[in-house]
Formats: sequence, C-alpha cells, structure tokens
Amino acid sequence: MGSKNKLKRFKENETFSNVIQPKREEILEGFQLKGKWNDFFKNDHPIVLELGCGKGEYTVGLAQRNPDKNYIGIDIKGARFWRGAKSAQEENLENVAFLRTQIELVDLLFAENEVDEIWITFPDPQIKYKRTKHRMTNPVFLKKYQQILKPKGVVHLKTDSEFMHGYTLGLLQGQGHEILYSNHDVYKNAGSPAEVLEIQTFYENQYLDKGKPITYIQFRIN
Repeated sequence: MGSKNKLKRFKENETFSNVIQPKREEILEGFQLKGKWNDFFKNDHPIVLELGCGKGEYTVGLAQRNPDKNYIGIDIKGARFWRGAKSAQEENLENVAFLRTQIELVDLLFAENEVDEIWITFPDPQIKYKRTKHRMTNPVFLKKYQQILKPKGVVHLKTDSEFMHGYTLGLLQGQGHEILYSNHDVYKNAGSPAEVLEIQTFYENQYLDKGKPITYIQFRIN
C-alpha cells in the first residue's frame, strides 16, 4: 500500500465515529472508556473483541450476524482496519467499533468482567523461541484475557498455523484450562460453529488457495 493511500485512510479514520485512537499515555494514565464501553454503544449488550483484527472482516461479519452483541476490533494498523470501519459506517452497523492500539494493553482498555468473548484470528505464530512473549495465547496474554473476561467468557482461536494450534492446545491442557472445542481442519472435519466457516478473512483465502488447513479452538480460561 502506497504512503498516499495510508495517509488518506488515516485521515478518513479520524472522521469515523466508530474508530477510537487513544494515545499510549492516555491508556497508561487511565483510559476513559475502560468500564464504560456499554455507554459508548448506548446499550447493555455483550461485548466481543477481535484482537489483531486486520481488515476487520471478522468484526464486521460477526456484527452483521449478531445485532444483539457489540463488537470491537483492535489493531495497531489503522490503515488495515479502515476497510472494516468504512464498511460498518456504510452499512449503519451501530454495534461495531475499532480501537487502534497495541494488544498487550488490553487489560488497561477494559474493566474486570467487562468482556464476554474474545476472537483471535490468524495471529502471527511467532515461531522462534525468543518471540514466545509475543504469542497471543502465551500465559501472560491469557492472564490479561482472564482479567477482562466474565467468569464464563469464551476465547476463540482461528489460525492457519499448526504450530500455533498445537502450542495453544498444549498450554491449555498443561495449565488446566477448559477446552470446549478443537478442530485441526475446519473445512475438512465437520462440527465447527457456523461463524468459523461462514466468515473468511483476506488472508484466510490466501491460505486456502495454498491448500493450508485452517484450525480452530474454543476455550475458557480457568
């Protein structure tokens, strides 16, 4: 993407009512929407996050299917989620927001028990050992998710990485978390939820074209 296109998207994001772009200092000093997201959406519907939302296909796709839930896509790359934010504006989806920030700050963005579900879609598997701290299902991240999730809150991991799938399963089993469902090839093996099969991201289509299996885990953090 050219720098002119990026700048144009950044400018347009600033005009969207569904895009929030706090400075890091604002978050560290006390984020004003923490604990008040239902005020932002003007309802008391469940709150669902998509972490590392990319172009926002899942955030928008889920919001279209479930108008009784509020969806927030989080990513540091505003030029990417511009597409999802624009689509949500054009379709008058009032249950969608996009938050431009770093995922590791998630526990400073939401209050305890404020979130009902978390979706992690096609994260970088960070295969090298020294990158373990950046894996979005490592123990540190799981603790952050547990802090903001309601007691029965659910996490969904959809990935093309067999490594990420296996790493996460092993970690969940080793730490005694509750694995609700697991599938190592969702389009080949029956049983995955409709939302896993019916919504496909830009990158997922690229992986499918290469014949890569798509995996899915649904779990609770104990």
